[in-house]
Amino acid sequence: MLDLASRYRDAASTLGKGVSKLNHIPQRLLALHSIELYLDALLLANGLEHETIGSFEHDFNERTRVAMDIGLVLRKRTAAHLATLSSSREYLAVSYGPETTATLSQMNRVMATLDELSLKVRKMLRGLHRD
Repeated sequence: MLDLASRYRDAASTLGKGVSKLNHIPQRLLALHSIELYLDALLLANGLEHETIGSFEHDFNERTRVAMDIGLVLRKRTAAHLATLSSSREYLAVSYGPETTATLSQMNRVMATLDELSLKVRKMLRGLHRD
């Protein structure tokens, strides 16, 4: 799952190059899916069941809460942004109602959240595999 998260992250980064539109929907959807996959990879590696993770639906706030309970340390701004992504239902808005782009967070903030999450989750997972 970690490899898939990385591929989505790479695709989001590539798609964003040279794009002037602030709310690039395909890039945003790839980035949000990558965020979800990174969190899922961490939760699975720490023993959470697929069914439990599936019950979170697209709730980044719940995934983040559980991930932080097992040791993920994020900057306050990043944790707050993940909570905002959940409360604004950004994943669903982008997937099913892209006409609501006026309420979406800034794309550079989404990518910064993804970048931090990707680094810290990979670091935690490397630590798990060394033990």
